[in-house]
Amino acid sequence: MATLLRIENLKTQFFTSAGTVKAVDGITYNVDEGETVALVGESGCGKSVSALSILRLILWPPGKIVDGSINFDGKDLLSLDDEAMRHLRGKDISMVFQEPMTSLNPVLSICEQLTETLITHFPISNQEASKKALELLEMVGISDPERRLDQYPHHLSGGMRQRVMIAMALSCEPKLIIADEPTTALDVTIQAQILELMKDLTKRLGASLIIITHNLGVVARYADRVNVMYAGRIIEMGTAQDIYHNPRHPYTLALLKSVPRMDLPRQDKLDPIEGQPPDLTRLDGGCSFRPRCRYAKDSCAHSFPELEAVDEGHFVACFEKDDLKEKERVAS
Repeated sequence: MATLLRIENLKTQFFTSAGTVKAVDGITYNVDEGETVALVGESGCGKSVSALSILRLILWPPGKIVDGSINFDGKDLLSLDDEAMRHLRGKDISMVFQEPMTSLNPVLSICEQLTETLITHFPISNQEASKKALELLEMVGISDPERRLDQYPHHLSGGMRQRVMIAMALSCEPKLIIADEPTTALDVTIQAQILELMKDLTKRLGASLIIITHNLGVVARYADRVNVMYAGRIIEMGTAQDIYHNPRHPYTLALLKSVPRMDLPRQDKLDPIEGQPPDLTRLDGGCSFRPRCRYAKDSCAHSFPELEAVDEGHFVACFEKDDLKEKERVAS
């Protein structure tokens, strides 16, 4: 498959009175055509900021992309002017933002919000745009779509608002969709419906998908490849099979252990990750995870390990990656 998106050494920082926040600190990865890639990690690890950087939605001040390149479909996004980026947003790259109640405009009808993107990017009339909006609501499975067009976000349930957000993201048939925590604040049943809907629609349209989540169940079922982020960096990347069945970074392993499992005895306790994520204004030259890592050694404090291949398509940034399996076996 051809590469649709290529991000290299991306660094996004926020310059605040408390210091420089290194929200994204040199990440590199790619997304192929028709592929679903997941960004996984705790809150504050840089997942959402990296996605907003792709669309150049980092506001200055205080935020700024200070280094790196973002190549999308042959275009260098960081070199495009504002007008070219406005033409690209929504049409070629779209985003499903967190929490649809705050992402949708409360004073505009659903029809107005769906047709705005269509009219902006295509030479169509208001009547044609309204007809397309109706088709989009039907496509995402909203009941009684004609009535819903005239309603406002507060009239809809959380699941329906999320479906409207997905319809907006799909309206111009983009090549890449970024879904930032698309199931936040939804109950488990609705979460499954939304995720199945997104997977089905992206497959039908041939679009690539980046899913940002801390829900590892989402990753196992829907992602082709996974990037695990910590403190603004990617510390492990590989296929979903690699990440779940052969994790090689202590943080990835700790994430998996902290999730309840139905295949383990009921009396087994969860194994939470001790401590707190680091202050991104006070990062040193060592591994950011070492204060919370049970396998940290002296060398971890002096330099940050680079991503290295441990298998085909599987990369890990850890000095202990080769001995992790044995240490886990002994500990258990």
